[in-house]
Amino acid sequence: MANAQPTRLAVLGSPIAHSKSPALQRAAYRVLGLDWQYSAIEVTGETLAEFFRSCDLSWRGLSLTMPLKRDVLALLDWRDDLVELAGGANTVLLENGQVRGFNTDVYGVEQALRSGGIDRLDRALVLGGGATAASALVAVASLGARNVVVAVRTPATAAPLAVLGSRLGVAVELVTLGTHDGSADAVISTLPGGAQSGATFASTTGVLLDVAYDPWPSAIAAQWTGSIVSGLEMLLHQAVAQVRIFVGGSAEFELPNEATVVAAMRVAVGLTP
Repeated sequence: MANAQPTRLAVLGSPIAHSKSPALQRAAYRVLGLDWQYSAIEVTGETLAEFFRSCDLSWRGLSLTMPLKRDVLALLDWRDDLVELAGGANTVLLENGQVRGFNTDVYGVEQALRSGGIDRLDRALVLGGGATAASALVAVASLGARNVVVAVRTPATAAPLAVLGSRLGVAVELVTLGTHDGSADAVISTLPGGAQSGATFASTTGVLLDVAYDPWPSAIAAQWTGSIVSGLEMLLHQAVAQVRIFVGGSAEFELPNEATVVAAMRVAVGLTP
Protein backbone atom coordinates (compact mmCIF):
# COMPACT_ATOMS: atom_id res chain seq x y z
CA MET A 1 0.00 0.00 0.00
CA ALA A 2 1.45 3.38 -0.98
CA ASN A 3 2.21 5.85 1.78
CA ALA A 4 -0.06 8.86 2.03
CA GLN A 5 1.39 12.14 0.86
CA PRO A 6 2.98 14.17 3.66
CA THR A 7 1.27 17.34 4.83
CA ARG A 8 2.82 20.27 3.00
CA LEU A 9 3.18 23.95 3.90
CA ALA A 10 5.30 26.78 2.52
CA VAL A 11 6.15 30.44 2.64
CA LEU A 12 5.59 32.21 -0.67
CA GLY A 13 7.10 35.47 -1.88
CA SER A 14 9.66 37.15 -4.08
CA PRO A 15 12.47 37.28 -3.12
CA ILE A 16 12.17 34.41 -0.66
CA ALA A 17 15.57 32.73 -0.29
CA HIS A 18 16.43 34.81 2.80
CA SER A 19 13.26 33.83 4.69
CA LYS A 20 13.63 32.41 8.19
CA SER A 21 10.04 31.17 8.21
CA PRO A 22 11.08 27.58 7.37
CA ALA A 23 13.41 27.48 10.39
CA LEU A 24 10.65 28.78 12.69
CA GLN A 25 7.92 26.51 11.42
CA ARG A 26 10.02 23.35 11.23
CA ALA A 27 11.14 23.86 14.83
CA ALA A 28 7.50 24.07 15.92
CA TYR A 29 6.45 20.90 14.13
CA ARG A 30 9.43 18.96 15.52
CA VAL A 31 8.32 19.78 19.07
CA LEU A 32 4.70 19.00 18.21
CA GLY A 33 5.71 15.64 16.74
CA LEU A 34 4.19 16.45 13.34
CA ASP A 35 5.91 15.11 10.24
CA TRP A 36 4.97 18.16 8.19
CA GLN A 37 7.04 19.60 5.36
CA TYR A 38 7.56 23.37 5.23
CA SER A 39 9.49 24.99 2.39
CA ALA A 40 10.18 28.39 0.80
CA ILE A 41 8.90 28.89 -2.75
CA GLU A 42 9.49 31.80 -5.10
CA VAL A 43 6.07 33.07 -6.18
CA THR A 44 5.10 36.46 -7.61
CA GLY A 45 1.74 38.15 -7.87
CA GLU A 46 1.56 37.05 -11.50
CA THR A 47 2.11 33.37 -10.65
CA LEU A 48 0.12 33.21 -7.38
CA ALA A 49 -3.18 32.03 -8.88
CA GLU A 50 -1.37 29.35 -10.88
CA PHE A 51 0.37 28.14 -7.73
CA PHE A 52 -2.96 27.83 -5.91
CA ARG A 53 -4.39 25.80 -8.77
CA SER A 54 -1.44 23.42 -8.48
CA CYS A 55 -2.05 22.68 -4.78
CA ASP A 56 -3.46 19.21 -4.17
CA LEU A 57 -5.01 17.80 -1.00
CA SER A 58 -1.60 17.35 0.62
CA TRP A 59 -1.34 21.13 1.12
CA ARG A 60 -2.39 22.45 4.54
CA GLY A 61 -1.25 26.06 4.71
CA LEU A 62 0.74 28.94 3.28
CA SER A 63 2.59 31.92 4.72
CA LEU A 64 2.67 34.98 2.47
CA THR A 65 5.28 37.72 2.28
CA MET A 66 5.51 40.70 -0.02
CA PRO A 67 4.18 41.26 -2.56
CA LEU A 68 1.44 38.70 -2.04
CA LYS A 69 -0.48 39.87 1.03
CA ARG A 70 -2.90 41.90 -1.06
CA ASP A 71 -2.66 39.87 -4.27
CA VAL A 72 -4.10 36.86 -2.45
CA LEU A 73 -7.34 38.60 -1.45
CA ALA A 74 -9.09 37.80 -4.73
CA LEU A 75 -8.34 34.09 -4.24
CA LEU A 76 -9.84 33.74 -0.77
CA ASP A 77 -13.13 32.00 -0.02
CA TRP A 78 -13.18 33.35 3.55
CA ARG A 79 -11.39 36.14 5.44
CA ASP A 80 -10.96 36.76 9.14
CA ASP A 81 -11.90 40.14 10.61
CA LEU A 82 -8.32 41.43 10.61
CA VAL A 83 -7.94 40.66 6.91
CA GLU A 84 -11.07 42.70 6.25
CA LEU A 85 -9.82 45.54 8.46
CA ALA A 86 -6.17 45.72 7.39
CA GLY A 87 -6.75 44.73 3.78
CA GLY A 88 -4.06 42.07 3.69
CA ALA A 89 -3.62 38.38 4.49
CA ASN A 90 -0.31 36.77 5.37
CA THR A 91 -1.70 33.33 6.21
CA VAL A 92 -3.78 30.89 4.20
CA LEU A 93 -5.39 27.73 5.52
CA LEU A 94 -6.36 25.16 2.88
CA GLU A 95 -9.12 23.12 4.48
CA ASN A 96 -12.23 21.30 3.27
CA GLY A 97 -11.83 22.68 -0.24
CA GLN A 98 -11.76 26.28 1.01
CA VAL A 99 -9.04 28.92 0.86
CA ARG A 100 -9.24 30.71 4.21
CA GLY A 101 -7.27 33.91 4.79
CA PHE A 102 -5.94 35.21 8.10
CA ASN A 103 -3.84 38.15 9.24
CA THR A 104 -1.28 37.35 11.95
CA ASP A 105 0.91 40.39 11.22
CA VAL A 106 -1.18 42.56 13.57
CA TYR A 107 -0.54 40.12 16.41
CA GLY A 108 3.12 39.91 15.45
CA VAL A 109 3.65 43.69 15.60
CA GLU A 110 1.72 44.05 18.85
CA GLN A 111 3.60 41.25 20.62
CA ALA A 112 6.96 42.46 19.29
CA LEU A 113 6.29 45.93 20.73
CA ARG A 114 5.27 44.38 24.04
CA SER A 115 8.55 42.47 24.09
CA GLY A 116 10.28 45.86 23.82
CA GLY A 117 8.43 47.17 26.87
CA ILE A 118 5.63 48.94 25.00
CA ASP A 119 2.27 48.15 26.58
CA ARG A 120 0.60 51.43 25.65
CA LEU A 121 1.19 54.11 23.03
CA ASP A 122 -0.06 57.60 22.33
CA ARG A 123 1.96 58.59 19.26
CA ALA A 124 3.57 56.29 16.69
CA LEU A 125 5.50 56.69 13.45
CA VAL A 126 5.05 54.07 10.71
CA LEU A 127 7.47 53.96 7.79
CA GLY A 128 6.03 52.52 4.58
CA GLY A 129 2.56 52.32 3.10
CA GLY A 130 2.03 48.69 2.12
CA ALA A 131 0.09 45.79 3.61
CA THR A 132 2.44 45.40 6.58
CA ALA A 133 2.12 49.12 7.34
CA ALA A 134 -1.65 48.71 7.49
CA SER A 135 -1.23 45.85 9.97
CA ALA A 136 1.18 47.99 11.99
CA LEU A 137 -1.43 50.76 12.12
CA VAL A 138 -4.05 48.34 13.46
CA ALA A 139 -1.53 47.04 16.01
CA VAL A 140 -0.54 50.45 17.39
CA ALA A 141 -4.22 51.42 17.57
CA SER A 142 -4.84 48.32 19.69
CA LEU A 143 -2.12 49.59 22.04
CA GLY A 144 -3.89 52.92 22.42
CA ALA A 145 -2.20 55.13 19.80
CA ARG A 146 -4.45 57.95 18.65
CA ASN A 147 -1.91 59.91 16.61
CA VAL A 148 0.11 58.16 13.91
CA VAL A 149 2.44 59.66 11.33
CA VAL A 150 2.84 57.52 8.21
CA ALA A 151 5.95 58.34 6.17
CA VAL A 152 6.16 57.17 2.56
CA ARG A 153 7.93 58.30 -0.60
CA THR A 154 4.67 59.47 -2.19
CA PRO A 155 2.05 60.36 0.45
CA ALA A 156 -0.85 60.31 -2.02
CA THR A 157 -0.37 56.57 -2.50
CA ALA A 158 -0.94 55.97 1.22
CA ALA A 159 -4.38 57.61 1.33
CA PRO A 160 -6.05 54.25 2.22
CA LEU A 161 -4.10 54.30 5.51
CA ALA A 162 -5.75 57.59 6.45
CA VAL A 163 -9.12 55.96 5.75
CA LEU A 164 -8.13 52.98 7.89
CA GLY A 165 -7.09 55.38 10.64
CA SER A 166 -10.56 56.93 10.61
CA ARG A 167 -12.10 53.50 11.07
CA LEU A 168 -9.78 52.89 14.01
CA GLY A 169 -10.31 56.28 15.64
CA VAL A 170 -6.72 57.26 14.87
CA ALA A 171 -5.60 60.59 13.42
CA VAL A 172 -3.21 59.67 10.59
CA GLU A 173 -0.85 62.25 9.13
CA LEU A 174 0.75 61.32 5.80
CA VAL A 175 4.22 62.78 5.22
CA THR A 176 7.09 62.30 2.81
CA LEU A 177 9.79 59.88 3.92
CA GLY A 178 12.70 61.85 5.37
CA THR A 179 10.65 64.86 6.49
CA HIS A 180 9.69 63.39 9.89
CA ASP A 181 11.76 63.92 13.04
CA GLY A 182 11.39 60.44 14.53
CA SER A 183 9.80 61.68 17.76
CA ALA A 184 7.23 59.08 18.82
CA ASP A 185 6.61 56.50 21.51
CA ALA A 186 7.43 53.86 18.89
CA VAL A 187 8.68 53.82 15.32
CA ILE A 188 7.72 50.86 13.18
CA SER A 189 9.59 50.48 9.91
CA THR A 190 7.94 48.24 7.34
CA LEU A 191 10.47 49.23 4.66
CA PRO A 192 12.53 46.47 3.07
CA GLY A 193 16.21 46.72 3.95
CA GLY A 194 17.09 47.90 0.47
CA ALA A 195 14.53 50.73 0.56
CA GLN A 196 15.66 52.46 3.74
CA SER A 197 18.11 54.99 2.30
CA GLY A 198 15.71 57.93 2.64
CA ALA A 199 14.84 57.23 6.27
CA THR A 200 16.85 59.72 8.34
CA PHE A 201 15.84 61.13 11.71
CA ALA A 202 16.54 64.14 13.89
CA SER A 203 15.59 62.07 16.93
CA THR A 204 16.34 58.37 17.41
CA THR A 205 15.58 57.93 21.10
CA GLY A 206 12.26 56.08 21.04
CA VAL A 207 11.64 52.37 20.56
CA LEU A 208 12.29 51.13 17.02
CA LEU A 209 10.69 48.00 15.60
CA ASP A 210 12.21 47.28 12.20
CA VAL A 211 10.44 44.40 10.47
CA ALA A 212 13.43 43.97 8.15
CA TYR A 213 15.84 41.41 9.62
CA ASP A 214 18.19 40.50 6.76
CA PRO A 215 20.76 41.95 6.66
CA TRP A 216 20.98 43.04 10.28
CA PRO A 217 21.44 45.63 11.52
CA SER A 218 19.34 47.37 8.91
CA ALA A 219 20.25 50.86 7.74
CA ILE A 220 17.71 52.34 10.16
CA ALA A 221 18.77 50.18 13.10
CA ALA A 222 22.41 51.10 12.51
CA GLN A 223 21.65 54.80 13.12
CA TRP A 224 19.25 54.28 16.03
CA THR A 225 20.35 55.32 19.52
CA GLY A 226 17.25 54.27 21.42
CA SER A 227 15.83 50.82 22.12
CA ILE A 228 15.56 48.43 19.17
CA VAL A 229 13.26 45.47 18.68
CA SER A 230 14.47 43.14 15.94
CA GLY A 231 12.12 42.21 13.15
CA LEU A 232 12.73 38.62 14.18
CA GLU A 233 10.46 39.26 17.18
CA MET A 234 7.61 40.19 14.88
CA LEU A 235 8.40 37.24 12.61
CA LEU A 236 8.36 34.89 15.58
CA HIS A 237 5.04 36.03 17.02
CA GLN A 238 3.20 36.11 13.71
CA ALA A 239 4.56 32.60 13.05
CA VAL A 240 3.29 31.33 16.41
CA ALA A 241 -0.19 32.49 15.43
CA GLN A 242 0.25 30.84 12.02
CA VAL A 243 1.20 27.51 13.59
CA ARG A 244 -1.92 27.73 15.76
CA ILE A 245 -3.99 28.23 12.61
CA PHE A 246 -2.30 25.45 10.66
CA VAL A 247 -2.63 22.99 13.55
CA GLY A 248 -5.91 23.99 15.16
CA GLY A 249 -7.70 26.15 12.60
CA SER A 250 -7.66 29.33 14.68
CA ALA A 251 -5.14 31.88 15.95
CA GLU A 252 -6.82 31.47 19.35
CA PHE A 253 -6.03 27.74 19.48
CA GLU A 254 -3.52 26.94 22.24
CA LEU A 255 -0.84 24.56 21.01
CA PRO A 256 0.04 21.50 23.09
CA ASN A 257 2.99 22.45 25.31
CA GLU A 258 3.01 25.87 23.65
CA ALA A 259 5.74 27.39 25.83
CA THR A 260 8.18 24.69 24.72
CA VAL A 261 7.13 25.17 21.08
CA VAL A 262 7.76 28.92 21.25
CA ALA A 263 11.11 28.43 22.99
CA ALA A 264 12.24 26.08 20.21
CA MET A 265 11.14 28.58 17.57
CA ARG A 266 13.11 31.34 19.28
CA VAL A 267 16.28 29.24 19.33
CA ALA A 268 15.81 28.32 15.66
CA VAL A 269 16.28 31.96 14.60
CA GLY A 270 18.86 32.96 17.20
CA LEU A 271 16.57 34.73 19.67
CA THR A 272 17.04 34.30 23.41
CA PRO A 273 14.72 31.53 24.67
